[in-house]
Amino acid sequence: MDTREHIPVLLGESMRALGVTADGVYIDATFGRGGHARAILARLGPTGRLLALDRDPDAVAAGGELAAVDPRFRVERARFGDVLSVAERAGLRGRVNGLLADLGVSSPQLDRAERGFSFGAQGPLDMRMDPSAGPSAADWLAAADERDIVRVLKDYGDERFAKRIARVICATRHSQPITTTRQLAALCDRAVPTREPGKHPATRTFQALRIQVNGELDELRVLLASVFDLLATGGRLVVISFHSLEDRIVKRFIRDESRGASLPKGVPVTDDQVPRRFKPIDGAVRPSEEEVRANPRARSAVLRAAERLA
Repeated sequence: MDTREHIPVLLGESMRALGVTADGVYIDATFGRGGHARAILARLGPTGRLLALDRDPDAVAAGGELAAVDPRFRVERARFGDVLSVAERAGLRGRVNGLLADLGVSSPQLDRAERGFSFGAQGPLDMRMDPSAGPSAADWLAAADERDIVRVLKDYGDERFAKRIARVICATRHSQPITTTRQLAALCDRAVPTREPGKHPATRTFQALRIQVNGELDELRVLLASVFDLLATGGRLVVISFHSLEDRIVKRFIRDESRGASLPKGVPVTDDQVPRRFKPIDGAVRPSEEEVRANPRARSAVLRAAERLA
């Protein structure tokens, strides 16, 4: 098992947003290497309970070690979009006092070349959170239509040169398969005519492919749709996002559920009578300069939180 350190992002801020109580029931929908989970457990009393999910087998193995020594904790191998069904099996539907989702890639995933998440080291072009499930990034690139590659790079990576990169990928794969991280990074380097300061030209492409391969945005939407069946009144939702697409989905969800139902004009209902399911907490929270200096991977993180209303 990989034991390299993963530094949890916005740790103090996420604990304050969750408002952990000693006897509460909590879900960590993205266990990773357990930084946030351990912080929750440190605040729980003997009757508190924490359920964690992760689809990465290495993360689940790390969680299993923690569960073996702490009876308040259990971990399940599952996607975070499956949180409702996992919670139902555990008898937690409508009883959860706080749900945390950290949508970032863990440091062990990034740092292990064989996982294929990083262009900084040579490895297979994989990028799957669960290496046993679904097509890898290499498989997807080999089969995808050029227009689909352009769409994914634009929509998920905000890549200005999506057409150039897709064209080079499609031209290359006719003569040789694209199977390694450095091979794809070199193609991006060749296709991108200008450089963003401090960014490798493959950064946006790798981000976009990771989101596509793992269905991350769809998983997020399913997770958000589940929270009202999960959270008890007063329960908190806390989501840490790492790029604008994720954050926009979370922001709009909290905004819409905090505004309440849209009623026709002239309906005799005062503002305090409009049914609302959420109350936002503190707006967008970003890491301090001190945290970014200590952990540069935190620089793009945004935390948003909301409280379930009756």
